[in-house]
Amino acid sequence: MLRILPAFSSRRVLSATPFASLFSLFLAILMSNLATAADPAARDRFTNELFLSTSSSALKYRQLAPAKLEAGKKYPLVIFLHGAGERGNDNKKQLIHGVTELATDAMMAKYPAFVIAPQCPEGKKWVEIDWSADSHMMPAEPSEPLAAVFELVDTLLKTKPIDEKRIYITGLSMGGYGTWDAIQRRPDMFAAAVPVCGGGDPALAKQIQFTPLWAFHGDQDQAVKVKRSREMIEALKGVGAEPLYTEYKGVGHDSWTETYKNPKLYEWLFAQRRE
Repeated sequence: MLRILPAFSSRRVLSATPFASLFSLFLAILMSNLATAADPAARDRFTNELFLSTSSSALKYRQLAPAKLEAGKKYPLVIFLHGAGERGNDNKKQLIHGVTELATDAMMAKYPAFVIAPQCPEGKKWVEIDWSADSHMMPAEPSEPLAAVFELVDTLLKTKPIDEKRIYITGLSMGGYGTWDAIQRRPDMFAAAVPVCGGGDPALAKQIQFTPLWAFHGDQDQAVKVKRSREMIEALKGVGAEPLYTEYKGVGHDSWTETYKNPKLYEWLFAQRRE
């Protein structure tokens, strides 16, 4: 059941104990590692790619291209940031959740786009912060993997027929944090963002007040506190923004399955264009 919250009010949420939070995060990562892609055919449409940044940081990623490229036409770019359980160097696990929805026949016909799904190396994060904390300040510099993603996007804009006014970013859990971090660092880059069960720095809300955004979270999430999304939405509203927020009643950490299967999400996402 979906619920759009117009704003976070005075509703109280009981925080889990540190042990419960860590245990829930462990279970989420374990489940991620045991999961398999729902549509192997869609998964196989993503090519294996490797990007070497100027700092010699190697970033493995999977790439989906439109089924047919029309001469003179430019296409949207969707960046997908996976969660903690999909870190590694196999260049496969990051396709477990969500992103293959964009590679089905129907979606590729309706929304032709370039899609990249980089894989964060084991032991690294999209943003170097404590996921279980009540809040965080944005680090002075992007993490090494996220910096490589920025550089990759800048390179793709020069080598692929990508519409620079239609660059979208989404991510779940660790990738949800990465999504918030990315748009707060490069608000000029993105036409829209979809952070799923993540959190950002509320003090920097004004930097993204004009970025179309739809956030998602489960109200029973014990791995990433739901207050992280609520506070970001409240902060954005406080600076005059009009973000969308969907909170799933009775749902724990897995708020991404329902999110990425929602046709209205893609209808909204691909309608966004940066001025």
